[in-house]
Amino acid sequence: MRTAIVHYWLLNMRGGEKVLEALCRLLPDADLFTLFYEPDRVSPVIRAHRCQASFLQPFRKFHRSLLPLMPMALEQFDLREYDLIVSSESGPAKGVLAPSGARHVCYCHTPMRYLWDLYPAYRNEWTASSAKRALMTPLAHYLRMWDYASAARVDHFVANSENVRRRIARSYRREAQVIPPPVAVETFYSKPSEDYYLIVSELVPYKRLDMAVRVFARNGRKLKIVGGGPEFKALQRAAASNIEFCGRVDDQELRELYARCRAFVMPGEEDFGITAVEALASGKPVIALGRGGALETVPAGEPLGGLLYAAPDDDTLRRAIEHWDQLESLVRPRALQSHAAQFSEAEFAKKMGVLLRPDECRYVEAGG
Repeated sequence: MRTAIVHYWLLNMRGGEKVLEALCRLLPDADLFTLFYEPDRVSPVIRAHRCQASFLQPFRKFHRSLLPLMPMALEQFDLREYDLIVSSESGPAKGVLAPSGARHVCYCHTPMRYLWDLYPAYRNEWTASSAKRALMTPLAHYLRMWDYASAARVDHFVANSENVRRRIARSYRREAQVIPPPVAVETFYSKPSEDYYLIVSELVPYKRLDMAVRVFARNGRKLKIVGGGPEFKALQRAAASNIEFCGRVDDQELRELYARCRAFVMPGEEDFGITAVEALASGKPVIALGRGGALETVPAGEPLGGLLYAAPDDDTLRRAIEHWDQLESLVRPRALQSHAAQFSEAEFAKKMGVLLRPDECRYVEAGG
């Protein structure tokens, strides 16, 4: 059985690319198709697969501006020789034209945020130019119609959470099976806490990192922020001396930062929240906005996995951090690590393997 995996773009290693790594191990002979490809910025597991980029590849530095051309680029891929198509969807990926005899399974991290749930914010709050806002309106309308229509090309949807399953039903009127994304929980470990809070995130507006920066700049507590992105300079300007920007770090340094932090902070609504699970796997509590994926990953009862706060505003986050001082002693790191084990890559491989015809795919252990 010839298999193709279609991933929206391969320009760095974030949560979606971690899922892609697991799919590559599950389907070791699959070919990859993507809109944009930077081999040096992805893992050896991904680079080991034959990968074809779209005709937009020469313009990859401007990929955020090329959304209107992405449907056309996806439809140019020739998939006639493949029996199984697995699309990894967050940006457009499911819109490829699969042959009539092939089976198309879409693992959906979320319907495209900038077209659906977060469209008003992207258009009105995060697009500075009035000319861009005016142009965005008809383009977004066209892209939503294409995105909705392309959902009919998928035979089976898989959502990474109940949160995303509901979005798929609302956006595409399609049912989806829920399979949480894989987290290498066994590679994380706990150490005695040092006096700093931690954020690990892409620095983009919908993550609401500006709110966390303002709150920590005022309360004086130490905060370390790992990640890069278009909001880096703006966040740095708003920060105080107690806030450290670590940039992008390697896996070992990231695990050390998790292991020694006092608590992990997640101020934005996440589709699932792989970073929250990584923190729990490190035995560390999570202070998160009580919406989206955090409701499914952060235990609010026994064991106490942190604190979920109600509203996405500075004052509510400030009070949550202050209230956490009274609860911190109740955390049991080993219990949090046990809770995180349900999101392991082995669990993901088992569930996806059943779905993707286990007689014709095999799981290759990491490093094996």
